[in-house]
Amino acid sequence: MKVLVIGRGGREHALCWKLKQSPRVTAVYCAPGNAGTALDVQNVPIEPGDHRGLVQFAKREGIGLTVVGPEEPLTKGVVDLFIREGLRIFGPRQDAAELEGSKVFAKDLMRQAGIPTADYRIFRGAPDAEHYILSREVALIVRSRGRSTIRNTIHCRTAAETLEAVERILDPREMLSPGVQVEIEDRGARKVFSTIAEAREFVLSCPLGLVVKADGLAAGKGVYVCSTLRQALDAIDQIMVRRIYGQAGDRVLIEEKLDGRETSVLALTDGRTIIPLASSQDYKRALDGDEGPNTGGMGAFSPTPMVTADLMQNVEREILVPIVHALKRSRRPFRGVLYAGLMLTNQGPKVLEFNVRFGDPETQVILMRLKSDILDALEAVVDERLDTIDLQWDARPAVTVVMAAEGYPGHYERNRGIQNIAAADRLPDVKVFHAGTKLRPDPEVGRDPRILSDGGRVLNVTALGDDLAQARERAYEAVRTIRFPGSVYRRDIAEGIVEADGA
Repeated sequence: MKVLVIGRGGREHALCWKLKQSPRVTAVYCAPGNAGTALDVQNVPIEPGDHRGLVQFAKREGIGLTVVGPEEPLTKGVVDLFIREGLRIFGPRQDAAELEGSKVFAKDLMRQAGIPTADYRIFRGAPDAEHYILSREVALIVRSRGRSTIRNTIHCRTAAETLEAVERILDPREMLSPGVQVEIEDRGARKVFSTIAEAREFVLSCPLGLVVKADGLAAGKGVYVCSTLRQALDAIDQIMVRRIYGQAGDRVLIEEKLDGRETSVLALTDGRTIIPLASSQDYKRALDGDEGPNTGGMGAFSPTPMVTADLMQNVEREILVPIVHALKRSRRPFRGVLYAGLMLTNQGPKVLEFNVRFGDPETQVILMRLKSDILDALEAVVDERLDTIDLQWDARPAVTVVMAAEGYPGHYERNRGIQNIAAADRLPDVKVFHAGTKLRPDPEVGRDPRILSDGGRVLNVTALGDDLAQARERAYEAVRTIRFPGSVYRRDIAEGIVEADGA
């Protein structure tokens, strides 16, 4: 069988690498692929959004199965088109893919199905969202100092009331003499301000537990965990006013922030049978210690001790089965990979988000541990016979470290030469999956380096080990072997888990 993988990232390189191991696969193509897929399989210069071009290629080459990597082609109906053309393809149809394409749809479906998740509100305009944020309770006491027509002490329940009181006290038209100041008391602590701007910034720095999300697809970057009122207002400004995510920001979701430990569970489903994959844990923040902005993922490890056998049964019973059934009842049957991002709270696991494709970089560590033929499993999903599959796993843990371009997830430079990837690949139980890379267009033979950076997340350096500590050490040894200017990476992937195991 010939297999086509759609996508250009590290997840797609891992899928190509694993599919190539199947004894039933005669050729693997990747559209459009990257430098790593070019070296391991065969790249095809067709973009994931060119659905007609992909169909024509699949027919021309006699592709037996197409596997969709990224979410955007799924939400835009590539699976529906392939099926109409009589081609076999792995992934959910467009209506089922809305589970990831619209956070509002997902939250409403979870509410209908009784799936545990955070409380939320939906907004279609920036003014309403900002009003909701400023209506949050802050319980501050505002006092005027100096002569003013405003009464001396005002007990303010919300941020909006506090800001209104400050502006009235410091409004020159309300003052009987110069030198009027405002005092704000917060749980016994008092601060004095002479200007509205200073007082406003103090109020907006009050603690807050909200998460602001763009409704549509935003490449994993449209989620803002806000610890202050200012951060929440800035998130609304970026999503709905400056429109940095385009139409994805037509609506915003504002959720209560959940406290606990974050993990993810991926499962194969054909709409009737559900088979969870090996557990994994990824790292979303850009910097060590979970600091910095959200990214598409800076590393991962598998398995995670947080996902015990009992917890997995709970997740399957309370989350995976209900969402698959809810989609089926909505006449949106789901076949593909279901990804549940979870927060493990004191009340049990709650859903942060659903994705409708393999996670990235979770796929890299999961496929490193998969011993079964992945082609058999993917075909069983397409043919609705997943109940015949029994996946086998390598007991050894895996760790992946993402090497990114300096500045990611903001502005970064491309076309930086990368050296020593082959040397890193030769280390024991190490595989370097390419994400944002390309081959140098210069045809000069022997030109060093041949591989150039071509994205924010550039390489996914992945390793197996007899235990997590060894897997982690091997991954970081490979990272230190590779050289390219301006590379950055987190140095704490799996660190806390290894230290806990050692203790």
